[in-house]
Amino acid sequence: MPDLRRQIFESGKTMSRKAASREGSRRPSRAASAQSSKQSSRNASRHPSDEEDEGNLSDDTAYSLGSLDDLADIPDADTNSNWPEELEDVVEDILDRKRSSVLAREEAYAAFCRLAKSHYIEDRIRTRVIDLVGAFAKSIKFESSVRETNLALRALSLLAITAFDDTIYENVEPLLTRTIRDSTSPVIKAAAIHCLGVCTSFGGAGEDSILDQMTFFLDIVASDGQSIEAADDAATVTAALQEWGYLATEIEDLEAESEEAVQIFMDQLNSNDPARQIAAGENIALLYEKSYTPQEDDDDNDDEDEEVESDEESFMGAGDRDEPKLIKRYNAYHNTHELEQQLQSLATVHNKRISKRDKKSLHSNFASILTTVENPRRGPMYNKAIDQDSNRHYGSKVRVKIGKEGVMSIDRWWKWIRLNSLRRVLQGGFAVQYFEGNRAVLDSLPLMVRAPPSASDRTSARKSAKPRNNPRWAVHDQSDED
Repeated sequence: MPDLRRQIFESGKTMSRKAASREGSRRPSRAASAQSSKQSSRNASRHPSDEEDEGNLSDDTAYSLGSLDDLADIPDADTNSNWPEELEDVVEDILDRKRSSVLAREEAYAAFCRLAKSHYIEDRIRTRVIDLVGAFAKSIKFESSVRETNLALRALSLLAITAFDDTIYENVEPLLTRTIRDSTSPVIKAAAIHCLGVCTSFGGAGEDSILDQMTFFLDIVASDGQSIEAADDAATVTAALQEWGYLATEIEDLEAESEEAVQIFMDQLNSNDPARQIAAGENIALLYEKSYTPQEDDDDNDDEDEEVESDEESFMGAGDRDEPKLIKRYNAYHNTHELEQQLQSLATVHNKRISKRDKKSLHSNFASILTTVENPRRGPMYNKAIDQDSNRHYGSKVRVKIGKEGVMSIDRWWKWIRLNSLRRVLQGGFAVQYFEGNRAVLDSLPLMVRAPPSASDRTSARKSAKPRNNPRWAVHDQSDED
């Protein structure tokens, strides 16, 4: 195995760091400013600020099995009927850079982010994509303020996931890579990593470019951020882990990369940051999952595989028995036993220095990750158990319910990682983007099925005559043992 850490440390790059600032509140449009204070007050209550969004979902937060309950707390969708006019004003303000100030650009970018999350705006910005990319790129290049640059990176990410334009990646990749390496702000570095991941996924990058970016992100992780002068910065390393994971879901065969990547991610399991540990663990589970693929007609049926698969059918439940069997293609890592011991210690960690919330998150996440490493046919789930009489496995798989419209089955790690990545970009607007037909979102995740009303839903409906139609997330567990 090549000494990746030594190669990175010999790059010779040095730079300073400065304090980071937070994002601010959204910018009201000229049309909104002309309205009465009563109207403005009502709109403010409907549209959460970027600071409020940041509290619910910041770019440096790892959403994982242990934090699924957080997904139920989603801001209300933007229901302002005048949003197309506001968007037009905002776009004009963004493109009119000559007469704008730093503060005006910050407000314009914040407003664009809010509108792009709350509505599927592809048909309204189709002819302005290149111009908007250029405007965002200027703010990223000059870094007039941390807030402006960070908002420009977020706006560019939303544009990439909305515009369905395959020229974005080639236009912004050099700039984003330079920003990650040379920015003096760790906040901007982390935001630029997320932005580069999104632009690579949705901006027209080919498989070779995806693999190149995966190598770049892996270098950041292997060096604990030192390769980009962000030594041991948790948010930066976590961002690289998360974006590596999403890009990895798009590569069919990772046999050549698996051994080295698992070793690097195992090193990250020793971090003191739970988000960083969980992101590394999820990538490990994904690599083990990818070492198994559906059985093909020319595959030999081996007795051992048949026995394991039979046990797996009892675990997965009757509803999954028509799915193709999964066959091991290669070893994801040479020492799975060592890895299992490390995962087991995290699944049962009782360090008093860890908060109760983080401890709960580590326990639930790493119990699930360990389950997949032990048997890569098993995807994410909340719990598992063994019937002592029959030695049969059973458990509950993760179901994500979006509003009252449907349920998405998250039975594989690639689905879970993609869901988290889209959720980081779209935040509270994910459900709107899904139901309004955002092609990038629909192409990334499986279709939902309609969710039957539960008994509690029917009881609530009888108690309240006022309908609840705000998009909300909830977790729906479907037991495999009825």
